[in-house]
Amino acid sequence: MHKAGFVNIIGNPNVGKSTLMNSFVGEKLSIITSKAQTTRHRILGIVNGDDFQMVISDTPGIIKPAYELQSSMMDFVKAALDDADVLVYMVEIGEKDLKDEKFFQKIINSKIPVLLLINKIDISNQEELEVYAEMWKEKVPNAEIYPVSALKNFQIKEVFNRIVELLPESPPFYPKDQLTDKPERFFVNEIVREKILTFYKKEIPYSVEILTEEFFEEEKIIRIRSIIMVERESQKGIVIGHKGVALKRVGTQARRDLEAFFGKQVHIELYVKVNKNWRSNQTQLRRFGYNN
Repeated sequence: MHKAGFVNIIGNPNVGKSTLMNSFVGEKLSIITSKAQTTRHRILGIVNGDDFQMVISDTPGIIKPAYELQSSMMDFVKAALDDADVLVYMVEIGEKDLKDEKFFQKIINSKIPVLLLINKIDISNQEELEVYAEMWKEKVPNAEIYPVSALKNFQIKEVFNRIVELLPESPPFYPKDQLTDKPERFFVNEIVREKILTFYKKEIPYSVEILTEEFFEEEKIIRIRSIIMVERESQKGIVIGHKGVALKRVGTQARRDLEAFFGKQVHIELYVKVNKNWRSNQTQLRRFGYNN
């Protein structure tokens, strides 16, 4: 008997969804930083066992959209609610509600199994945890509740095993040696974007999109050419920095992560271009993989 199914992780921004998925998959597929809205796409990670295949979907944090890009991000979340076999709803200690009441209603009326994970319990105590566990039990009576710490790997194996139990009988959806549904260039873009989220402040990270124009894999080295798109000329100057120092730092750090990810030497060239108001332009959003 072989089991396979789609396991979709949803929740507010920054509750630890990407950390959880990366723990399950064992690879750094979803970028993780302390800034909200780090995940913009729906990223599939695939975990294979001899008798199961778990297709895990990490989705953007649930927000009320303020512009086209965010509307597109919320479409990924809606799709994740619609095609899940098991739903993982992630909250953190101190959180009391989801940012969107409609989503919340869908979760509590869900016909599929729901696992509610109370994350970040490593920064809490037993008394506080019991209060929140009780509160969520009342709010989401259809859910199985697990206190976890995705960062410290606490109870993650138990949750993983429970998900495998809940998967429906099915042949695998993807080849058994496949790790994700995304192409190599996608991960180049994400790793560069993670560095920008880490090194720049204010609106810069949210105004940036990456486009990898060249990805040539040779026997010993991968040669990459990526464009960092910004919305305004002033942002271009900030990203490049004085004498190109800031951009060089992004390139150096991204190269290290890319070499670890691909397991071979990487040469990356980064350029910065202005692409006015791309976040509100449907054509540009399609080009970057939103609004498919």
